Amino acid sequence: PELAEILLDIVGTPVSPELLPGAQITEDIIGPYELHDFFLYNLVKYGFAPSKVAYMAKYAFEGVFDAKTVDKWLAVFCRRFINQQFKRSCLSDGPLVTEISLSPRRGINFPSDASNDLFLADLKQ
Repeated sequence: PELAEILLDIVGTPVSPELLPGAQITEDIIGPYELHDFFLYNLVKYGFAPSKVAYMAKYAFEGVFDAKTVDKWLAVFCRRFINQQFKRSCLSDGPLVTEISLSPRRGINFPSDASNDLFLADLKQ
């Protein structure tokens, strides 16, 4: 019973992208998973400009998310994705499981000190 209580507590704890104390809900920080996955897939796999991804997302999620919501979370995604590149630069080698890789050695090629200015400027057009 004690182990079950511990395991249920672990399973019941929301996943968080930050290692900060207190309750955090991932989607409160990065936005809805559906949008996040859509942005990641289209920016990384196809290399589409953020403005094109925004246009596609507004069409794909029409009636689910309004344009303002798409724009807000895409800007958050771009800011976080580019600013966290330094973390991917020190990843150890591993197997390629999907056709998309964030590894700087065989996938996405951003410098560790990349700036998100170009991505965010593209969104403002």
